[in-house]
Amino acid sequence: MESSEKPPFNLPQPRSEVEEMKPYKAPLEGRRNHLRLDFNENTIGPSPLVLEALKNIDSNEISIYPEYNGLQNAVKNNLNNTGIKHPLNPDQIGIFNGVDAAINAIFHAYAQRDDQLLTTTPTFGYYTPCAQMQGMRIVALPYEGKNFQFPLNKIREALKMGKPKLLLLCNPNNPTGSVISADVILKLSEDNPNTLVVVDELYESFDGDSVLPKINFNSTPNLVILRSLSKTAGLAGLRIGFTIGNSRVIDYIKRVTGPYDINSFAVKAAFAALKDQAYIDDYKAEVLRARDWIKDELISNRVEHHIAGGNYFLIWPKRESDEIEACLKNDGILVRNMRGKPLIEKSLRVSIGTQTQMQQFWDSYMKHECK
Repeated sequence: MESSEKPPFNLPQPRSEVEEMKPYKAPLEGRRNHLRLDFNENTIGPSPLVLEALKNIDSNEISIYPEYNGLQNAVKNNLNNTGIKHPLNPDQIGIFNGVDAAINAIFHAYAQRDDQLLTTTPTFGYYTPCAQMQGMRIVALPYEGKNFQFPLNKIREALKMGKPKLLLLCNPNNPTGSVISADVILKLSEDNPNTLVVVDELYESFDGDSVLPKINFNSTPNLVILRSLSKTAGLAGLRIGFTIGNSRVIDYIKRVTGPYDINSFAVKAAFAALKDQAYIDDYKAEVLRARDWIKDELISNRVEHHIAGGNYFLIWPKRESDEIEACLKNDGILVRNMRGKPLIEKSLRVSIGTQTQMQQFWDSYMKHECK
């Protein structure tokens, strides 16, 4: 049925915000038999401890509603072991069905119609529909120059003039890899106490600059950090993410979620993943080695690219990006086309896995690019 046609029956009308919004869509089907360099996931899978835990899950853990006792404590201990200045308490950590659910909950808890969201562009696409659902006004300031520098002065001015309800920063930024100094973020938070500053730190393990080692959430209660076990621990398919912040703020965010949003399999896997920090550290180190290797190849072959923080980079093919994307897919390699993204329209975003995987990507890319 064409969109201009009227349905043959009356439909209940959704909220006007929902009717006008564009949903965030990602091509998630048919990816499992490919080299997945399109969604910045862990490319080798989770720790063996995770697989063992899932194999041994008890039938009661399936037939009974999930229990979360101790998981906040496990996350707290894991984070406190990273040498942070102000150790966390369990009530400063919220557990969610992936960080996407956490982002959605933050908007539901804090945003109202005509409130302002201040963010950057290009950045993670899910922020926009979450803001649109609440009827927010969106101010998205572009990264600056060929190196996609964070627009600090414009952000400061927008905070002063617009007094936004939310400032949402992805650090390192997806897809540009731009890294914002933790000190800059802390200062923005301290100078704007009526704005909730949300820092999406999903990629901080890969050369980011986290605010967590420095922040005291009691003195800076308007800052929330997002983390997950998708990018490093390999639990993307189980959906487990965290908010970290002042205990009262975390409590407000948790109030707008369901009591059993995280399933028992995700809880079991999270406990096991957190017990094997060595596995996570080894994977991060391998990705950083692979990033250095692919960066050298890009430079030596004079391929236009941008590579900074995060486990991904941007590449501008000489041929049409659609053509190269299709050629790579025919070779069993998936990358993400940045079609429609401001500033990076003709580029491809490539996730970084192991050095062997990057060699496979590079051989295929050069074969098709040099035709």
